[in-house]
Amino acid sequence: MNDSIAFIKAELVDQYTIEDHNKTWIIGFSGGKDSTALLTLVWMALSQVKSSMGQAYLKRSVYVVCNDTLVENPIITDYAQRVLDKIEHAATQQGLPIRVRKTRPELGDSFWVNLIGKGYPAPNNAFRWCTERLKIRPTARFVDEVVAAGGEAIILLGTRKSESNNRAKSIKKHAIKGKRLCKHPLRKNISVYTPIKDLELEAVWYIINAYESPWGADNRELFAIYSDAAADDYECPAMVPNKAHKPCGQSRFGCWTCTVVNRDKSISAQIENGREWLVPLRDLRDWIQAERSKAENRCAFRRNGVPATNGMGVVKPEHRAEILKRVLEAQKRMNEQGIEVQLISDQELIAIQVTWYRDLYFDRKVSEIHNAVFHEQLDVKRCDEGVKREEQILLSACNQDEVQFSLIRDLLKLEKSKSIMMRRRGLTEDIENIYRRYISI
Repeated sequence: MNDSIAFIKAELVDQYTIEDHNKTWIIGFSGGKDSTALLTLVWMALSQVKSSMGQAYLKRSVYVVCNDTLVENPIITDYAQRVLDKIEHAATQQGLPIRVRKTRPELGDSFWVNLIGKGYPAPNNAFRWCTERLKIRPTARFVDEVVAAGGEAIILLGTRKSESNNRAKSIKKHAIKGKRLCKHPLRKNISVYTPIKDLELEAVWYIINAYESPWGADNRELFAIYSDAAADDYECPAMVPNKAHKPCGQSRFGCWTCTVVNRDKSISAQIENGREWLVPLRDLRDWIQAERSKAENRCAFRRNGVPATNGMGVVKPEHRAEILKRVLEAQKRMNEQGIEVQLISDQELIAIQVTWYRDLYFDRKVSEIHNAVFHEQLDVKRCDEGVKREEQILLSACNQDEVQFSLIRDLLKLEKSKSIMMRRRGLTEDIENIYRRYISI
């Protein structure tokens, strides 16, 4: 095992010092075991370059990129942020060319804006809209920025063949025989490098437990997180240098909202191991999944107005409002247990309201739902008063004609929603749909 680790470090040193310094390294970092092991080895390689060859050879920039979907397991989100802070500080102190970047989905791509605002049904294997919006696009935007500035980039991933048969097939498919790097399947100026692809799970945990974290983190915390999240069918006899450690599972962490899986085993295991404050998240996820395919919660058409297969189209506005209510109730229960968490940001609440207006849903307001749950006033009073004054002026200008007033009001709200969401696509079609609605009256 030590020979394998030494070989990877030597290979990293060699690859880093190759004369292609314009190719920035981008390390995908989630804070999990594989990305932690990868970054540890890269850090050790850079330290070796500095000590044996000198600071002048640290020419290549290295970005540690962590993507926050905004619906990650709160335990992982908190841990990852603290680790990123340590990485940034330690890299500066040690004089290493490592920089930290955190990416997030754009407002219009966020999970809650799509689920509650636009009425997308909760993701499943047949309609997995979340991965592209929450994970791929945010990181791709950053990679494109790096490529635009330097021309080329190399992405380092902590993927391993032994993770699964599908992962092994994917690595083999894109590998180039005799080459360390392989071409990115979608971007011609990007190469992919998987230094730890041949490591087994035991070796990953050996790196984390046997080597002191070069950025000063306590790796026992990461080990404990995985141990608490280990379900019975994921246990493994991890090799560790300290017998006091208990066996650690290869549990996977992801979005706590994930409805693609039948059951979130990691969050259930964490609850069983004393994290009872996660119960509201588990129960909410299970409820969203159970309600997804009920016909009474779905419209007969898609968002573009096309009839949906089997009449299971976009989520009805009334059910979207119910989801929002339950999300806020879950947040309140967690807050009452002393957990300071905001499941939906203020910006997302505004975007949801804007989208409801765009869909001509005026029966419920986000502020009213929020205020009913938390028994406090969301600061939208001035905005509401301004809208009321504008509507009174508009009604007067229409000579009290309710049909003309409603038509112009809906058109104005549509235009405003497009401006706030910064997306003009589909505006003409939406305007035509509103005209058809009123012409038929």
